Amino acid sequence: MADYLSVSALTKYIKYKFDQDPHLQSVLLKGEISNFKKHSSGHLYFNVKDNQSVINAMMFKGNAAKLDFDPKEGDEVLIEARVSVYERRGNYQIYVNKMHIDGVGNLYQRLEALKKKLNQEGYFDQRYKKPIPKYPNKIAVLTASTGAAIRDIESTIRSRYPLVQIEKISTLVQGKQAKDDIIEKLAYADTLNADTIILGRGGGSIEDLWNFNEEAVVHAIFNCQTPVISSVGHETDFTLSDFVADYRAATPTQAAVIATPDQTELRQQLKQVQLVLVRNIKQQLQQHRKHLEHLSSYYKFKSPSLLYDQHIQRRDDLEKQLQLKIKMIINDHHQQLKLLKQQFSLKKVSAEIERKQQQTQQSAHFLVKTLSQNITQHRQRLKNNIENLDRLSPTQTMLRGYTIVNKADQVITSTHDLKAQDQIQLTMKDGQVDAEVKKVRCNHDE
Repeated sequence: MADYLSVSALTKYIKYKFDQDPHLQSVLLKGEISNFKKHSSGHLYFNVKDNQSVINAMMFKGNAAKLDFDPKEGDEVLIEARVSVYERRGNYQIYVNKMHIDGVGNLYQRLEALKKKLNQEGYFDQRYKKPIPKYPNKIAVLTASTGAAIRDIESTIRSRYPLVQIEKISTLVQGKQAKDDIIEKLAYADTLNADTIILGRGGGSIEDLWNFNEEAVVHAIFNCQTPVISSVGHETDFTLSDFVADYRAATPTQAAVIATPDQTELRQQLKQVQLVLVRNIKQQLQQHRKHLEHLSSYYKFKSPSLLYDQHIQRRDDLEKQLQLKIKMIINDHHQQLKLLKQQFSLKKVSAEIERKQQQTQQSAHFLVKTLSQNITQHRQRLKNNIENLDRLSPTQTMLRGYTIVNKADQVITSTHDLKAQDQIQLTMKDGQVDAEVKKVRCNHDE
């Protein structure tokens, strides 16, 4: 057992080797600050990274006070430091003595450029923000299935508003596949008819949170019909998802608070409402009771017949007036009927009918005579037209010895339309003859 070293002894030995190496006492590094935090003591804790590696860094308060700039996430810096081992955790780190700004880090530049672009396109406009429902029935929570974020959100919701249904959707929040998974899960959550979507994760460096700065993720949040609460990182962490979401929560716990009412406050409000309702009901009952007592003391209610005696008598008077009016109207109509009977006697009507019948017969006789004359005239005109057409008919012409000459289905009317060896057809009164032209002689030919 004496040959075995303790972990502390090995760590002390490694630290001793680091501290004795002159090459590690003052090293010059260039890199990007990430996961930057300033302790209440004034010491600075952060990582320095490049495209392939990350190293922990620490700067004591005295050296930090000499800085000519305020370090922040994404700064590209030039560092003078020594390398040593932090015994408690057993990892090596650098202790920074001097640090100068060396331009803005690549990730931070990308973040600022994309933030400016999306802001100009209106993705962060307040007019597009949807209100968070005050009394939700269902809340969809998109975060890693394991970790503090889902536990904090679920426990807070259960304690504040246990009536709500929590739809937990396991989502990748870090790594290369996280961006596509976040977009897919947002689209799925938007179909669940939830009242609110909480998109969250715990804190981390700018690299860890970068999936929530992707433009495609911003578009996916903007296009959600369901209100979205973004709770990415800690209170000091900001991502583009926070800007485009309908509400930004500093922590996952705060997101749960924003999404739900507090049952304790609701109970107190209900008690207050109950007290107000009871007081108002008592006041209403008291007022109505006084009003009823006042009405019951009214003299007409003591003698109810006073309410309808006058109306009964009035009804009887109106009934008499109505009967008299009806009799007068009936008599008027009888008188008018008698006058009409006198005006329209049966003899006058019969004579008028006979006169109209004679007029009708005369008109019919005249109409028949006129039609007969018109028909005779049209028949004679038709006969004349037929005789004229017959005289002009080609058939009658051919009966007198004439012949019709055709070439290629065209009637030939001049010798100029023919030449020797043309094939022609001769149409006569009793048939057709096919012939060939031997010679054409015109009247003006010699």
